[in-house]
Amino acid sequence: MIRLLLVEDNPGDARMVRELLQEAGSAPFEITHVTRLSEAVRCLGQDGFDAVLLDLGLPDAYGLEAVDPIKNAAPAIPIVVLSGHQDERLAVQAVQCGAQDYLIKGRESGELLARSIRYAIERKRMEQSMNHLAHHDPLTGLPNRRLFLDRLDQAVARTQRNRQILALLFLDLDRFKAINDTLGHEEGDRLLKLVAVRLRASTRASDTVARLGGDEFAVILPEVDRIEDVIRFAEKIFHMLAATFDLAGRHTEVTASMGISLYPADGQDAETLLRNADAAMYRAKQHGGNIHEFFVPAVYMQVSKRARLARDLQHALEREQLDLHYQPQVDLRSGTLTGFEALLRWRHPELGLVPPAEFIPVAERTGLVIPISGWVLKNVCAQMQAWRGEGLPELGVSVNVTGRELHEGSLVARASKALQDHGIEPLRLDFEFTEGSVLRNQEDSLRTFRDLRQAGIGLSIDGFGTGLASLSHLMRFPFNSLKIDPSLINGVAAGDDHGASTVRAVIAMAHTLQLQVVAVGVETTDQVSFLRRHECDRTQGFYFGHPLPAEATTGLLRGGLRWDQT
Repeated sequence: MIRLLLVEDNPGDARMVRELLQEAGSAPFEITHVTRLSEAVRCLGQDGFDAVLLDLGLPDAYGLEAVDPIKNAAPAIPIVVLSGHQDERLAVQAVQCGAQDYLIKGRESGELLARSIRYAIERKRMEQSMNHLAHHDPLTGLPNRRLFLDRLDQAVARTQRNRQILALLFLDLDRFKAINDTLGHEEGDRLLKLVAVRLRASTRASDTVARLGGDEFAVILPEVDRIEDVIRFAEKIFHMLAATFDLAGRHTEVTASMGISLYPADGQDAETLLRNADAAMYRAKQHGGNIHEFFVPAVYMQVSKRARLARDLQHALEREQLDLHYQPQVDLRSGTLTGFEALLRWRHPELGLVPPAEFIPVAERTGLVIPISGWVLKNVCAQMQAWRGEGLPELGVSVNVTGRELHEGSLVARASKALQDHGIEPLRLDFEFTEGSVLRNQEDSLRTFRDLRQAGIGLSIDGFGTGLASLSHLMRFPFNSLKIDPSLINGVAAGDDHGASTVRAVIAMAHTLQLQVVAVGVETTDQVSFLRRHECDRTQGFYFGHPLPAEATTGLLRGGLRWDQT
């Protein structure tokens, strides 16, 4: 049954419509007939109709001026215009105004009229479906960024008129990537849907909850009277997230970092408010997560720099702004140079030397770490080839590998190609991995490590002592060596008995597991003596030399392998 609202002031034309639809013999029509636009608007506000058949010559409206009131009264209901004039220009204007079709009185058959109404209904439903998809996140059903910004603009305008406060909350789930990697993408998607349900349940009808992408959500709180109300709502969200989520048959704890910006104090428009809430969220992440932070201008400066680094890093390779320095590694027993660690440097034309700790996380987040890694491998192998061509000792070089490179899938192939292209033996290359990147997805890490070892490439665990791993955790991975983090070596220099005991224990246990031990960050004679006394294999640090450009490193090799300072 199709419920049709017929808006027609001519009784004869109205009777003709009824007769034509009866003759059509298709789906039955239930027709409600009104003669004035005002009556039609009133009916649309009271009853549910499937379509409107609208005459353009009414007592209280003439021509296309009748379309807008009908459309505004019931935006979801299709309009088919019925006119006594054959006017192509008017037909086009009617469709542009929002009508689904334009029919001429006396020219339509019952079948044509019925089909036009049915098609109008179908087109309107398709239009609504497409509109919903364009403005909503397909996974959670929440408003997407586009609809969110539109609603934020409207909320700002209302708040400005009412002279109230508006709060924008920006949420990012903590450790979501680890959950995704460990439990799989299906469970990760399920978590996002469950979070969306809880957020909706925590908000008022006047609030807007949106998913902006990935594991990022945002909430608009309009008409806020006091800052304390915003804080209470933030705590309500944290309490809501505190209940464990059932994922892959296990109870999983989930926390979030939240940034908050306020209108009008933190921005006069939607984009500024969102950017500043994002900056505040980043600060919450830096403080360990599971907290909320209000926006402060200094945070925005950090985020702006991060955004600039991401933009400029895209051109760093093609503009030859990247460079490799080599830091010596020395054998403590023999006092000879055994190899180098290749360290990436970025000489920004305006910012100067950008520390790796600042631009490597940006490269990981943007995916640029993969082409940069390819450049590093190619240049390290080319440098080793150049040293061999000059008749210099063929020493090994170690290269840092990020978590994204480890789990991306092409590391083994890229490394093998770089070695083959330059004729370098795989045993001359060593990859260093942090504890966190290894443990993020242990099965994936193990597969890659086995392939690397099969290819003949050495493996080291870097920065040991700073993460959550223990030597027992690392026993299942085929590492060749272990690098003790400088923070532990510093304890030796400071006369820290506990630090010294820890370093002694790490060296002893690593040797039990047949691992070579490299102490990083060695700066004093006392540290060298301590490490030699406890049979540490190799050392690296300012005591033996700062990282040097390739040319200076070549000069070092020409001077021989004996290291007098040991």
